[in-house]
Amino acid sequence: MYQYLPDLNAALNSTAFSLICCGLWAIKHKRERLHKKLMLSAVVVSAAFLVSYLVYHFRVGSVKFQGEGLIRYVYFAILISHTFLAVVQVPLIAMTVIYGLRDRRDRHRRWARITAPIWLYVSLTGVVVYVMLYRM
Repeated sequence: MYQYLPDLNAALNSTAFSLICCGLWAIKHKRERLHKKLMLSAVVVSAAFLVSYLVYHFRVGSVKFQGEGLIRYVYFAILISHTFLAVVQVPLIAMTVIYGLRDRRDRHRRWARITAPIWLYVSLTGVVVYVMLYRM
């Protein structure tokens, strides 16, 4: 059962990335209700990812990267930045969502300008790490 969780995790990261992109498009086109639905959906999908990720790693443990040479350095550079920003993004997302739900638009916008690129990066590099770890 647990062997399918990395695939699910990559799908959840891809979905979160797509929802965030669509949410950003929606707000740029003044579609606030759609933006809110898309971004809250991205939060739910990211939370589902986190649960699935933790379950997998508690049950399976860590997975060793098999690549050698330059690709190993590339992998670890991506993994380290991904991991650091994944931890940083949690409170950023929380604050951004709180300000949005409270209709504190100025603060929401300020936090979102920091949160969105980090969240996009973490979602995308999560898929890259998956491909490098399980599909190369």
